[in-house]
Amino acid sequence: MSLASAHIILIEDEPVTRLTLATYLTSFGYRVSECDTAAQAERLLAIEGADLLIVDINLAGKDGLEITREQRARSEIGIILLSGRTDDVDRIVGLELGADDYVCKPFNRRELLARVKNLLRRTAAIKHLNRRVFQFGGFVFDVSQRSLMGKTGENIALTRGEFELLRVFVSNPGVVMDRDRLSHVITHRQGSDNTRTIDVLVRRLRIKLRDDPKVPRILSTAHGEGYIFTAQLE
Repeated sequence: MSLASAHIILIEDEPVTRLTLATYLTSFGYRVSECDTAAQAERLLAIEGADLLIVDINLAGKDGLEITREQRARSEIGIILLSGRTDDVDRIVGLELGADDYVCKPFNRRELLARVKNLLRRTAAIKHLNRRVFQFGGFVFDVSQRSLMGKTGENIALTRGEFELLRVFVSNPGVVMDRDRLSHVITHRQGSDNTRTIDVLVRRLRIKLRDDPKVPRILSTAHGEGYIFTAQLE
């Protein structure tokens, strides 16, 4: 998910507020689905899912607090509650039920946008940390099963060092990883020349990933610094 194209479900039963906010968020590239009831939002969530919920706390029928409680029991989706009340009780209860943020009406749209951006970044980071299966360049790397599957479905055997190195690379895409930092993840080679070991392991991983070191697509070299995982995670 690109943060700029995240799917936001807006649950607000006041038409003018709903349209104004949806139009504003859409202008920044977000995909916004408008709902005026919890039932409508739940149908949409079941079909499409979402990256963030913005929920009016004072809905008719199932209100925002109940929506928060139910959704938090199911997932770690980001939830921002909106309320026309300034009573601290609603805010405290909403946060205790699992809402990530609480905004009182009338609100500044730019401030709400900043809260949306920050929350999407946080939830994306959590999803990444909890991720166990990584797909890139036709390969499937399952961390929990310690397995790497090739483009034709074949299992590619990894040594312990290769597995540990690939795990840290996919967990830090686009980040320059120097040899000293990488050497700390190789748990069974303490006391050896670990910086040299990293070069050997990277070379072996490139062979198994069919990654040409002259024109690398997956493990690129940052000259004088270390290595970078440059494949696109799917």
